[in-house]
Amino acid sequence: MILLNAEDRAVGRHFRSLPQVPSQMSHDASRRRFLTTILTAAAVAPLAWHAVRAEAAAPAALPPLDGNNPTAKALAYSDNAATVKHPKHKSGDHCANCNFFKAPAGQTHGPCTLFPKNSVAAKGWCSAWAKKP
Repeated sequence: MILLNAEDRAVGRHFRSLPQVPSQMSHDASRRRFLTTILTAAAVAPLAWHAVRAEAAAPAALPPLDGNNPTAKALAYSDNAATVKHPKHKSGDHCANCNFFKAPAGQTHGPCTLFPKNSVAAKGWCSAWAKKP
């Protein structure tokens, strides 16, 4: 759109009109976008935090250790320490009181650092048993 006043028409000047959008309007739009982003992030952050904490608190259930596992065989692992006939085994030694067993007290099965992809029986035993400090 070209705006010409009487003087400009007489002189022959042509001016193009500037956009009718004030500069503050674009500033308001970017502020609105910023606030929307911040509010969305603030709403999503607690949900993400809860999901991360829930996963850490309850890791995916590990399958029980199979007696045919090569590492289990090499360490003479048994699900029941009471039946173990190994020269290194002493009465009262079992996974629940081993340094490598990482389950909370009272659980029947739990993770072991020697068998990271499996859970072991709390009443189990292997030749790598080490007393908890």
